[in-house]
Amino acid sequence: MSCSQTVTDYALRSIGVGQRLLPKSDISLCEQVVLIGSGIVWNIYFATLAVLFGFVLATTLAVARNSDYLLLRKPAELFVFLFRGSPLFIQFFFAYELFSILPRTGVELSLGFTTLTLETSWLTKAWLGALIVLFLNTSAYSAEIFYGALRAVPKGELEAADSFGMTGFSKFRKITWPTLLRLAWPSYTNEAIFLFHATALVFFSGFPAWRQKGDALYYASYFAEKTFNPFIPYPIAAAYFIAVTLLIILLFGRINRSLNRHLNPTERSKIFYRPRLLR
Repeated sequence: MSCSQTVTDYALRSIGVGQRLLPKSDISLCEQVVLIGSGIVWNIYFATLAVLFGFVLATTLAVARNSDYLLLRKPAELFVFLFRGSPLFIQFFFAYELFSILPRTGVELSLGFTTLTLETSWLTKAWLGALIVLFLNTSAYSAEIFYGALRAVPKGELEAADSFGMTGFSKFRKITWPTLLRLAWPSYTNEAIFLFHATALVFFSGFPAWRQKGDALYYASYFAEKTFNPFIPYPIAAAYFIAVTLLIILLFGRINRSLNRHLNPTERSKIFYRPRLLR
């Protein structure tokens, strides 16, 4: 099979497009590169949705943690403490066991005039269950970043807003929120990168791939088992992760420049990637 035919057959296999059967013998380098690249789509899917939804929840948690109201502050502090205090790998297994005890037929909600059935079987699949865990985990870490930036907003800017008569949401939207993002963005970039790397743990978690629609590590492990040579598929997977990491740095770097466009170039914060050895 030519490499171009391999691309046609397997480039989108991880999302159900193309050949269903995986190559089992005479596996070529092209097949490994294409199929592992197909799987990286799922890693991007996990990271993208978790970051987008986590950004909203993290902002809410940061504001709640900074609140003077105990009923808002304490639940937010507890949420952040639980997800930052426990390993992500354990969170995967705990969530899978929790979702597994839900009825397979769904959970019925009686509204009086009608009954709604919430589908629960998908929660034990990687595409949804693992995504929920990643979303909650990154929300906790991002909330701590945003909370630190919120506390670091210069008081002079807030006092100036008060002098102009700004109050409540107007002051938050025009003064606090932009300054918070500008201060937190370099650290938040590192969190987004780490989250993308953490998607590799989905393969090792209890969440199964649905219809063999696995991520990059799923295919890398398959080829390592079939060829008895892990020194080809795993470096290929690592190369894909590095390539996507560079794209994240470029994307978040452009956003960072936009957030700091009103500052002098010498005063603008720069993004530095600092890999974490431990979560």
